[in-house]
Amino acid sequence: MARKSSIEKDKRKRHSVAKFAAKRAELKAQLKDENLSFEERFKLHLKLAELPRDGSKTRIRNRCSISGRPRGYYRKIGMSRIALRELGNYGQIPGLVKSSW
Repeated sequence: MARKSSIEKDKRKRHSVAKFAAKRAELKAQLKDENLSFEERFKLHLKLAELPRDGSKTRIRNRCSISGRPRGYYRKIGMSRIALRELGNYGQIPGLVKSSW
Protein backbone atom coordinates (compact mmCIF):
# COMPACT_ATOMS: atom_id res chain seq x y z
CA MET A 1 0.00 0.00 0.00
CA ALA A 2 1.37 3.37 -0.98
CA ARG A 3 1.54 6.16 1.54
CA LYS A 4 -1.65 8.17 1.79
CA SER A 5 0.30 11.38 1.27
CA SER A 6 1.56 10.17 -2.13
CA ILE A 7 -1.93 9.25 -3.23
CA GLU A 8 -3.36 12.58 -2.08
CA LYS A 9 -0.53 14.52 -3.73
CA ASP A 10 -1.29 12.79 -7.02
CA LYS A 11 -4.99 13.67 -6.67
CA ARG A 12 -4.09 17.33 -6.13
CA LYS A 13 -1.88 17.26 -9.22
CA ARG A 14 -4.68 15.74 -11.30
CA HIS A 15 -7.04 18.47 -10.11
CA SER A 16 -4.48 21.15 -10.96
CA VAL A 17 -3.92 19.70 -14.44
CA ALA A 18 -7.65 19.74 -15.13
CA LYS A 19 -7.93 23.30 -13.85
CA PHE A 20 -5.15 24.76 -16.01
CA ALA A 21 -5.44 22.51 -19.09
CA ALA A 22 -7.41 24.99 -21.21
CA LYS A 23 -5.19 27.96 -20.40
CA ARG A 24 -2.02 25.95 -20.97
CA ALA A 25 -3.29 24.62 -24.32
CA GLU A 26 -4.28 28.12 -25.43
CA LEU A 27 -0.83 29.53 -24.65
CA LYS A 28 0.92 26.66 -26.41
CA ALA A 29 -1.26 27.13 -29.50
CA GLN A 30 -0.33 30.82 -29.58
CA LEU A 31 3.35 29.94 -29.24
CA LYS A 32 3.18 27.80 -32.38
CA ASP A 33 2.12 30.82 -34.45
CA GLU A 34 5.17 31.71 -36.55
CA ASN A 35 3.84 35.17 -37.46
CA LEU A 36 4.49 36.50 -33.95
CA SER A 37 7.60 38.50 -33.23
CA PHE A 38 10.34 37.28 -30.90
CA GLU A 39 9.24 39.67 -28.13
CA GLU A 40 5.61 38.52 -28.28
CA ARG A 41 6.68 34.88 -28.13
CA PHE A 42 8.95 35.61 -25.19
CA LYS A 43 6.03 37.21 -23.33
CA LEU A 44 3.92 34.12 -24.02
CA HIS A 45 6.72 31.93 -22.66
CA LEU A 46 6.78 34.02 -19.49
CA LYS A 47 3.01 33.66 -19.10
CA LEU A 48 3.34 29.91 -19.53
CA ALA A 49 6.11 29.83 -16.93
CA GLU A 50 3.90 31.72 -14.45
CA LEU A 51 1.39 28.86 -14.41
CA PRO A 52 1.90 26.34 -11.60
CA ARG A 53 4.27 23.50 -12.36
CA ASP A 54 1.81 20.93 -11.07
CA GLY A 55 -0.58 22.06 -13.79
CA SER A 56 1.57 20.27 -16.36
CA LYS A 57 0.31 16.93 -17.60
CA THR A 58 3.74 15.31 -17.27
CA ARG A 59 3.62 15.71 -13.48
CA ILE A 60 0.88 13.09 -13.16
CA ARG A 61 1.96 9.62 -12.04
CA ASN A 62 -0.22 6.64 -12.93
CA ARG A 63 -1.22 4.84 -9.73
CA CYS A 64 -3.26 1.77 -8.94
CA SER A 65 -6.83 2.67 -8.01
CA ILE A 66 -6.87 0.01 -5.28
CA SER A 67 -3.45 0.08 -3.63
CA GLY A 68 -1.92 3.32 -4.93
CA ARG A 69 1.11 1.42 -6.24
CA PRO A 70 2.96 3.51 -8.87
CA ARG A 71 4.79 0.69 -10.67
CA GLY A 72 3.51 -2.28 -12.62
CA TYR A 73 0.47 -0.26 -13.70
CA TYR A 74 -1.87 -1.43 -16.46
CA ARG A 75 -3.45 1.58 -18.15
CA LYS A 76 -6.31 -0.34 -19.71
CA ILE A 77 -7.50 -1.62 -16.34
CA GLY A 78 -6.28 1.17 -14.08
CA MET A 79 -4.62 -1.03 -11.49
CA SER A 80 -1.30 -2.62 -10.68
CA ARG A 81 -0.26 -6.14 -11.61
CA ILE A 82 -0.44 -7.29 -8.00
CA ALA A 83 -3.97 -6.01 -7.41
CA LEU A 84 -5.03 -7.49 -10.75
CA ARG A 85 -3.67 -10.91 -9.77
CA GLU A 86 -5.35 -10.83 -6.35
CA LEU A 87 -8.75 -9.91 -7.77
CA GLY A 88 -8.29 -12.47 -10.56
CA ASN A 89 -7.62 -15.20 -8.01
CA TYR A 90 -10.87 -14.37 -6.25
CA GLY A 91 -12.75 -14.40 -9.56
CA GLN A 92 -13.81 -10.75 -9.27
CA ILE A 93 -12.64 -9.71 -12.74
CA PRO A 94 -14.89 -11.02 -15.53
CA GLY A 95 -13.06 -12.76 -18.36
CA LEU A 96 -9.81 -13.17 -16.44
CA VAL A 97 -8.72 -16.76 -15.96
CA LYS A 98 -5.90 -17.67 -13.61
CA SER A 99 -3.15 -19.51 -15.37
CA SER A 100 -0.68 -21.79 -13.63
CA TRP A 101 1.61 -24.56 -14.87
